[in-house]
Amino acid sequence: FGVTAPEELRLAAEALVIEMGGEPEWIAEESRPLYHAALALGANHLVTLVAQSMELLAKAGVAAPDRMLGPLLGAALDNALRSGDAALTGPVARGDAGTVAAHIGELREHAPQAVAGYIEMARATADRALAHGLLKAELAEDLLVVLADQERRPGGPGPGETR
Repeated sequence: FGVTAPEELRLAAEALVIEMGGEPEWIAEESRPLYHAALALGANHLVTLVAQSMELLAKAGVAAPDRMLGPLLGAALDNALRSGDAALTGPVARGDAGTVAAHIGELREHAPQAVAGYIEMARATADRALAHGLLKAELAEDLLVVLADQERRPGGPGPGETR
């Protein structure tokens, strides 16, 4: 648990976190907004991604999307927490532009509200994979061209737009 309190209350605040079964992590007051943004990015947006994934699996005919996703997401989360960017897998991290284009085509047809988010997350994943040497530059270039083309495609959001 992140702890922010005036210095004179620090020991009491940390003791309270320990009493609740947590491990205190002191957060400087000036870092509190960044700390909160990091938690919201990780936890709140994860809920949106999982809910979208379950909806798509249900549309694909999966009877129990939660049971299918549970083991996959648990393993992915564990890998990400242990290995960081080295845990990146999938068509974006491989630079498989054809599969990414096919995914976007399916999303356009079945879940157009998910296209902009998919494109932005694919870009962020490609950037991270490239920066960490997991994605070859020539494959990243092809992938980014596909993402830009898909973003400009009629029926999809324009640059900087969301639906």
